Order: sequence, then structure tokens, then C-alpha cells
Amino acid sequence: MAGLLDKINTLIMANLHSLVDRALQQNSVAVLDEYIRQAENNLAALEDAIATVGGNVRTLKRKYEEYTAAAEQLDRDIDVLLQKGQDTLAAAAQSDLNSKQRLAEEYKVQYEQQAAEHQKLLDARLKLEAKLTTIKQEREHLLALLELAKSKEVSLKAIKSLDDLAGIGDSDVARIGDQIRARLDQASARMEMATSRLDQQMDEILERDKIDQQLAERKRRLGLSA
Repeated sequence: MAGLLDKINTLIMANLHSLVDRALQQNSVAVLDEYIRQAENNLAALEDAIATVGGNVRTLKRKYEEYTAAAEQLDRDIDVLLQKGQDTLAAAAQSDLNSKQRLAEEYKVQYEQQAAEHQKLLDARLKLEAKLTTIKQEREHLLALLELAKSKEVSLKAIKSLDDLAGIGDSDVARIGDQIRARLDQASARMEMATSRLDQQMDEILERDKIDQQLAERKRRLGLSA
């Protein structure tokens, strides 16, 4: 019984702030779940002990009351026997009375001890139940905080990714724009070169026609025409 009460007292004395700090460090409520599991197991054992000791208390109390009542009756009977001159019977009754009084006293001591033990168990149950309720409430609160923290971490990561993407996108867009403009410049240069050659060819053809016409005119003047 003492071992059970030691375990109960250890759980009751567990520092809530320490448990919460460990849960926050681990980013998990597992440490609180373990405390709750142990507390509930010990609470169940405590309930069994309370029932057992409570039954003993009632038994011892009943025995004490029975022997006390019997002793009181014997005490009255002895007076009657003595009044009737029945000394021998009175002596036997006195011996029986002494035995019953001794047993009644022993049952009283045991009853009081067990009653005190029973009260300790009841007090421990109340304290453990109160601590267990507090831990469970703190677990729910802590779980909500952890979920909120995780949500904020996800949001922060998303925002950071968008910031990074925005920066990278700007440079990429600028680089792509530069590449496109460079290609346009090259295409324009090639177009200018092609146009230049076309113009040159046209100029050469037109110039050639002019020269041929001039030569033909000279031949006519010179009478060299066919």
C-alpha cells in the first residue's frame, strides 16, 4: 500500500511546468500522454485499494462494535450474578469480559489505523484526480498551441518560398527578356544584311541594264548594229 501511495505522491508532485517545457522541446504532447497513462493506471489501482481498505474498515468497525456491545452486556450480567451470589459464574463472566474488552480494543486500534489509511487513499485519489484533470486540460491547450505553431511555420515557409520565388522570377524574367531582345537584334541584323544584299543585287541589275542600253546606243551610232 505504501508503495502505491509513493507512486501516487510522485505523480502528484510532478512539476507541471517541467512537463510542459519538455513537451515544447520535443514539439509533442507524448510526455503528457505518458504522465496521463501512468496516472490513470495508478488511479485504477488506487480505486481497488480504496475498496479493499474500505471493506476492511467496515469489517473492523463492526467487530469492534460487536465486542464492545458484548462486553457491555457481560459487565451488566456480572453485576447481576454478584447480586445473586453467583461468584463462580461472575468470575467466569469476568474472564470472558476481559477477553472481549481486549479484543474490542485491538479491533478499535486496527479500525482506527485502517480508517486513517483509508482517508489517506481518499485524499490521494482527490489530489490525483485534480492533477490529472489539470494535465489533460494543459495537454489540450498545448496541443492547440503546437498545431498553431506548425501552421505558422508552414505559412512562414510558404511566404519565404514566395519571396524567394519573386526574387528569382524577377531575374529570370529580366534574363529571358534580354535573351529575346538579343535574338531580335540578331534577326534584325540578319534582315538588314539580307535586305542590303537584295538592294545591291537590284542596283547591280539595274546598273547593268543601263550600261547595256548605253552600249547599244553607241553601236547604233557607229553603225555596228546587227
